[in-house]
Amino acid sequence: MSSPERTLKFYQADVFTDEPFGGNPVAVLPDASGLTDEELQKIAREMNLSETVFVLPPTDPRAAAKVRIFTPKQEIPFAGHPILGTFFVLGKLKQITLTEPITQLFYECNIGVFPIELRVHKNVILRVVMTQPKPEFLGKVDATDALPAIANALGMDKRAIAEAKFPIEVVSTGLPVIIVPVRTLTAVRSIVPNPTAITEFCRRHGANGIMVFTTVTVDEFSTVHTRMFASPIGILEDPATGSASGALGAYLVQNGVVEVALTTEIISEQGYEMDRPSRIIIQVESDDDMIQEVKVGGEVVMVIEGTITI
Repeated sequence: MSSPERTLKFYQADVFTDEPFGGNPVAVLPDASGLTDEELQKIAREMNLSETVFVLPPTDPRAAAKVRIFTPKQEIPFAGHPILGTFFVLGKLKQITLTEPITQLFYECNIGVFPIELRVHKNVILRVVMTQPKPEFLGKVDATDALPAIANALGMDKRAIAEAKFPIEVVSTGLPVIIVPVRTLTAVRSIVPNPTAITEFCRRHGANGIMVFTTVTVDEFSTVHTRMFASPIGILEDPATGSASGALGAYLVQNGVVEVALTTEIISEQGYEMDRPSRIIIQVESDDDMIQEVKVGGEVVMVIEGTITI
């Protein structure tokens, strides 16, 4: 005897943009209670976005909600734009109480409980900002040995990396990512990723993806221009990556790429090569030359509302 059908509401929001069809889309199911792990993965595969988020009751009393995050390939313990998009959706649906000018909450994910803020004016959510786990610097990659492999993985001339004068480094603010500096915007925009080689390079260095950056930007107000390749978790290229942007912000401050203050604000542009321009705001709080906190935020717009029948 077959199980009865269940209909689930879902919403799709574009994160790190103020216009539909920009930024990075995320699917959010506000009530995923009772779904099995197999069903969660099948729904994420059907959505076929970089991530789909399933909202559940929290297990920690501090948290407003628990989120589980799936790529089309697997569950991941933490991410950036999916969490921002989820709390924007919950705010729009009035499933959380909005307080002006800042609604302060906690979110629960598979690696812990962390703060999140919704900046609100006249009941409109202007920006969502998440606090990420404290950065971990997991080791510099020996450029002499790694340059041929990483140049092959990115389909680019290794001189563009060698001439950047900053280290290749594995950094995590929740998910380990390999940060790769590149000298010119032209070189970054010409990358032709080799997913098999990227996956192998990430496997050797314990990372989930490669974030490439240059300080030469399209928009004069941006600090860095980036591209993110995460084939190890089933994402060839991501148009806007909150978790990796937090790691990048910590890297930029730690290595003196940007001018450092008590609060260093960095604007990262991403997604231009995918026709999904994105603007990611990164804040790195420092004290006594030590990074204390990393925040990542941006604008969000609702794009799609629908139902799934399983």
